[in-house]
Amino acid sequence: MTTLTLPIAAGKLAAYTLQQPKAFPLAQPPFSRIAFAAAHVVADPLADHDPWLTPAVDWERTIAFRRHLWSLGFGVAEAMDTAQRGMGLDWRDALELVRRSLDAAKDVPGAVVASGAGTDHLAPGPDVGIDQVIRAYEEQIEAIEKLGGRIILMASRALAACAKSPDDYIKVYGRILSQVKQPVVMHWLGEMFDPALAGYWGHADHMQAMDTCLDVIAANAAKVDGIKISLLDKDKEITMRRKLPQAVRMYTGDDFNYAELIAGDAQGYSDALLGIFDAIAPAASAALGALTRGDEQTFHAILAPTVPLSRHIFKAPTRFYKTGVVFMAYLNGHQDHFVMVGGQQSTRSALHLAELFRLADAAGLLSDPERAAQRMRMVLAAQGIAA
Repeated sequence: MTTLTLPIAAGKLAAYTLQQPKAFPLAQPPFSRIAFAAAHVVADPLADHDPWLTPAVDWERTIAFRRHLWSLGFGVAEAMDTAQRGMGLDWRDALELVRRSLDAAKDVPGAVVASGAGTDHLAPGPDVGIDQVIRAYEEQIEAIEKLGGRIILMASRALAACAKSPDDYIKVYGRILSQVKQPVVMHWLGEMFDPALAGYWGHADHMQAMDTCLDVIAANAAKVDGIKISLLDKDKEITMRRKLPQAVRMYTGDDFNYAELIAGDAQGYSDALLGIFDAIAPAASAALGALTRGDEQTFHAILAPTVPLSRHIFKAPTRFYKTGVVFMAYLNGHQDHFVMVGGQQSTRSALHLAELFRLADAAGLLSDPERAAQRMRMVLAAQGIAA
């Protein structure tokens, strides 16, 4: 078995021996739950650019990863926060990403893509008002719909900055939803993922905010396929799920409690639109296959070891979770380097990455242990740690 030396607490090092990876059975979609994986982008490490200022994407490897997700039965949630939208990936490159993903999907039977539309090309500021937010949403939606894309309606930092009351949210969303060509997936991204979105829907209290969001959905139910909420609180998600109009889906964005929320209860279940599915795709696909066959015991048995890994990847500051997602892709050979758009590979410590490595191994998710160990050694060596 492969052994290497990893950082542990108190500034020490300890030997760690990897286990054999698990052989996850290949599932046969369609699944009994709709399942989107929010996908990351692969940076181009050879580009001549300023990494903090200008994104450089390896388009070939980025699209290859989407093909990997489609092959496992997932829809791709494109150009979302997992793709570093607003944290390295600008609107220009996000639209190019959407275009390339939609083009690639045409060659894959059954491939599904839904794409994030927001207002991230509009910088919040004292001169930005509600009408400008509406125009910014309209511009992005028009561009994606022109490509034939389906919309995920992302939360807006500019709206959060300029809204004076819940009525402003009702006005903006009512205007936008009245215009979309087909029902959208709304996204309520909590402040733990993006501090600039604190107080979204006009309330600091999530339960009051939920009431405003539900009012928006009820008034526009024909234009809303579902809502993804990312609050990392299963009780709030369940409460909202039970209040949704009958035809509107709840897409869990809870990377802490996804297994039980997808399994559901006697009163319903959540579909899924998750960043962690990028990192645990083989296990998640196998688990969804088991659930579709009615084997809930196997569903939970497969996903249970992935939950500690996910909670570690998404631990506070949660907005840096993309680093763990990309690190998993690097360890498993989906890219040949640990470089991220915006230099975001630096947002997590060596100790954090070492614990991620151990948890991924415990979940059986390191597909080639020797390769993973060698890549872990290289990352540590770059920080002066002999592994």
